[in-house]
Amino acid sequence: MVANIRSRPSSSGALYYNKEKVDKDEAEVLLWQKMLEPFDKHGRMDVDACMDCFWPYLEANRRTTNTVFHASLNPSPEDRLTDDQLRDIAQEYMERMGYGNQPYIVFKHKDISREHLHIVSLRVDEQGRKLPHDFEARCSMEILRDLERKYGLHPSVKGEEQADKVGLHRVNYREGNVKQQISSVVRSCLRNYKCSSYGEFCTLLELFNVSVEERTGTIDGRNYAGSVSGSDRRRLRHRHAIQVESYRKGCRL
Repeated sequence: MVANIRSRPSSSGALYYNKEKVDKDEAEVLLWQKMLEPFDKHGRMDVDACMDCFWPYLEANRRTTNTVFHASLNPSPEDRLTDDQLRDIAQEYMERMGYGNQPYIVFKHKDISREHLHIVSLRVDEQGRKLPHDFEARCSMEILRDLERKYGLHPSVKGEEQADKVGLHRVNYREGNVKQQISSVVRSCLRNYKCSSYGEFCTLLELFNVSVEERTGTIDGRNYAGSVSGSDRRRLRHRHAIQVESYRKGCRL
């Protein structure tokens, strides 16, 4: 299972994104906590009702800019989980991540063959204080490994011994040679994993502390398509362009 965690300044954007999926029958609301029922009288998802539950926390906030916690939990395509199991996984994940007392809503997305979860919550508590998030990525990875073992899921990384052989280690900017580390991770992921989409490939890279942004444009009259990736901790300082045209054209899809 792979997690992709994002911080956002607006909770309405994350909620509307998931509502669009629900309206298209590509997702459904699976669970909500410390929130009123998130549906209107016609049974449709009501973003305003969700925002009303979030508002006291946001109103109390004074200093935090990115107040939204938006995470996707992505099991292996080979895993088949019931809705009850997905609810239990979401609740345990949020509890252990330190969001057990926060308002949050969980969506099950089914727009692709691999069902996965989206969770929207807040990074500030009722007093407007930001929740601790040091070593968030590392904590998330440890929780997911425990959940894989608990529910008998396929591991996202096929054993540490394999990772050692193919050079798959999380990027650490303190070790230097960030450009080389990122290149090694991307090449190893392309060589050893078969992702079902470009988005899934980006989610896989997140596991190794690499974030990716798609870039297209024209240089000297020639069109190009690729991505810009960087270590999460120094993304703005260390940037390395990596061409993935062959991947996007379908060699790994």
